[in-house]
Amino acid sequence: MKNRITAVCLILIVSCNKQKEGSEQNFPKDLPTVIKDTVSPDRTPQNINEIKKEFTTLNEKLLSKSLDSISFTYACNEIEGKADFYYEKQNLRLVKHFFADSHFSSVTNYYVKNNDVFFIFKEEALWQFDGGTPEKPITKDSISQQRIYLQNGKAIQCLEKQFTIRSAGKNVNPETVPNKNGNCEVKELMDIYQKILKNKNRKDRTLCL
Repeated sequence: MKNRITAVCLILIVSCNKQKEGSEQNFPKDLPTVIKDTVSPDRTPQNINEIKKEFTTLNEKLLSKSLDSISFTYACNEIEGKADFYYEKQNLRLVKHFFADSHFSSVTNYYVKNNDVFFIFKEEALWQFDGGTPEKPITKDSISQQRIYLQNGKAIQCLEKQFTIRSAGKNVNPETVPNKNGNCEVKELMDIYQKILKNKNRKDRTLCL
């Protein structure tokens, strides 16, 4: 699979066949900055402000590559996927799930503390041609993002935004696109998360997730 990075806002903005899913750019950085002290190490974040604190601390460790990681890949019905697991002192801190087909890609980051998911960032990109010439075609990625804050496994706030990135011309800065209140249904995302955990030690990449 050929890779292409659209380096915007330190997040995944790519076409499905051009994804660099191993980059630190897959981690969002646009949550509001808060006091950098972390939540108590023996307690999972319990409210929005605590989640933001824990997110900021963990994201800095991810971007500095100070966490250990393992991964597995899979291929199923023309879909290629990869799951990355990030650890701090042998404790799971983040699971990143990427998959793509010919014109679509998705990446979901599950932020974890004490084995509980406290924040989910999901981004989907639909790639298609958008004019130009056969020699120099123009493409566009239609991007949708979700930010989900969780308390004791239940969503307490869900934010969404959509925007488009074109390969030619002026593009919107994703940071200027406002978030809107969105769908707080997390059952499907958490079901996928449990499947990923069950397949952590898999060896056969030809099996479906």
